[in-house]
Amino acid sequence: VQLQASGGGLVQAGGSLRLSCAASGRTFSTSNMAWFRQAPGKEREFVAAINWSGSSTLYADSVKGRFSISRDNAKNMVSLQMNSLKVEDTAVYYCAVDFQRFVLRRDFNAYDGWGQGTLVTVSS
Repeated sequence: VQLQASGGGLVQAGGSLRLSCAASGRTFSTSNMAWFRQAPGKEREFVAAINWSGSSTLYADSVKGRFSISRDNAKNMVSLQMNSLKVEDTAVYYCAVDFQRFVLRRDFNAYDGWGQGTLVTVSS
């Protein structure tokens, strides 16, 4: 699976952005997907994950209630709707694929493929 993330940009605190990740390859619809982010000088951190069917999601505590992950298997697309953005959400956001589909995972080492990243900058 090849992944292409898009939708990043500059937004004021309190605003919204929607990230998209287009996937190619026949295994997308049977794979779990996730978003991670990496701020300057920090380690890559888990943001949200969704299972292969879209029936189960998992969020980091820092984004719970503000971010929403979804997927459209017919379009090979996974999205991250980000609302009530905070300055501390500033980071490069990456989509990732996990070829196993039995459990949603937070550990970036568990993921099998990555998109190129899209930069989200939240200004105060």
